[in-house]
Amino acid sequence: MSSESTDASRFMAVDDEAEPADDRSRMSFLEHLDELRRRILYSLYVILACCLVTFYFWESLYRYYINYFSAFGGHLVFTQPMAGFMFSMKLSALAAFVVAAPFVFSQVWLFVAPGLYAREKKVVVPFVFFASIFFFAGAYFAHRIAFPSMWRFFASYEVVPVPQAGATTADGPGLSYLPDLDITFAFYVKMLLGLGLVFQMPMLVFFLARFGIVTAKFMIKQFKYAVLVIVILAAVITPSGDPVNLTIFSAPMLALYILSIGVAWVFGKKRPAIARSE
Repeated sequence: MSSESTDASRFMAVDDEAEPADDRSRMSFLEHLDELRRRILYSLYVILACCLVTFYFWESLYRYYINYFSAFGGHLVFTQPMAGFMFSMKLSALAAFVVAAPFVFSQVWLFVAPGLYAREKKVVVPFVFFASIFFFAGAYFAHRIAFPSMWRFFASYEVVPVPQAGATTADGPGLSYLPDLDITFAFYVKMLLGLGLVFQMPMLVFFLARFGIVTAKFMIKQFKYAVLVIVILAAVITPSGDPVNLTIFSAPMLALYILSIGVAWVFGKKRPAIARSE
């Protein structure tokens, strides 16, 4: 057998990931922009359709969130005539985005899929499922733990006048906490979406690992630095700075990093056999 045929057989044995390419993977830059525009429009159409449904429940959402924001201290106010109405509209839009999140993730997958192998494109359902689960987990963490913790801290600076000895009414200096409705909701949305995206770390590592940008070995080597960064980040976003809240904020991110190491280990791009032997 000739050396050419031997080399060819070795190459075919090594290149076991060679599969038919998607024509879209050879699109030009402008075609990629057009594809991105199409995916964004599809997502906006679905979110708008969900808005028509969620707006039907605007009153229930409105009362729930008024009670929710007021439960952690302060007296919620709005200073603009349209603020209350716009708040109900924003609530409907936020609820619609959360409901439409699985479809949005499916559009993200369809946009990046041309750069993957054919068998990898078949995992669209698991990707959408786990991306949605991680997003909902991050949103739930923000709603139940992160936002209440931070809002109680802000409200703790309120000063309630204390009645003097023998007085029937409160006297002395006081400081009332009157958070504005728009500012409160904007802060809540940023935290909800921000932590929803932070919890996408395993999905981001999946793509980085498949494209060979990161490996499980690299992430393990950088583990101590990752822990340091996570603790610093948790200390920054945790207002009180006590060990309990610091642990509450840093533990989920540390768990996500460990899970991401497993994702990179399972789905990481394999080195060719010839390169490993060398």
